[in-house]
Amino acid sequence: MNNNIVVAIDGYSSCGKSTLAKALAKKLHFIYVDSGAMYRAVALYFLRNNIDLQDHDKIAEALKNIHLSFHSRDYQSHITLNDEEVSDEIRQMHVADKVSAIAALHEVRVAMVKQQQRLGKSKNIVMDGRDIGTVVFPNAQIKLFMTADPKIRAERRYKELLPTNPNITLEEVFDNLAHRDYQDTTREESPLVRAHDAIILDNTDLSPDEQLLFALSHIEPFLAD
Repeated sequence: MNNNIVVAIDGYSSCGKSTLAKALAKKLHFIYVDSGAMYRAVALYFLRNNIDLQDHDKIAEALKNIHLSFHSRDYQSHITLNDEEVSDEIRQMHVADKVSAIAALHEVRVAMVKQQQRLGKSKNIVMDGRDIGTVVFPNAQIKLFMTADPKIRAERRYKELLPTNPNITLEEVFDNLAHRDYQDTTREESPLVRAHDAIILDNTDLSPDEQLLFALSHIEPFLAD
């Protein structure tokens, strides 16, 4: 197998990017890097420390104090923020409501992109996010752009959140996703766009197994010696 293969997966919120990325990493024995979790962890730190998003000096100082790392447990990728496991907390709605605005900040994106690029220098990786194939790894061998019907995305996200957020409503989730889509696609800093050479994967009517097979069919030609 070739070394230093990068699979870049971009797309809208709740399209199953992380589900596919984890499945590919497990199948191919690649490293899975959840770039979205990195931005969510930064958002959590900012919320906990009341960082003013208009105060660029405070933002720069905060970023110096943020140390992120990934580890694997039970075939799942977990993230720590300054040595604290935060994988569950970063998925809560109070973080989801703020992450797009914080991820759009120039200082935040520069800091996270540097960390992401370091991770992909010498290993076979699968990374998902919003700008992986356009900014982080524009020369990635395989680029996928994921999309799905907004109603289906909201229903999937609602089912995911309900066990830990019993008072949440489907309408609230739908509105949150619509707001994040708008922020992600219209921001000045690394907006969500499909790379010109990215393969579109619309999984509105696909099962996780079907989307995995679709992705593998495009990746396998790059795996030969």
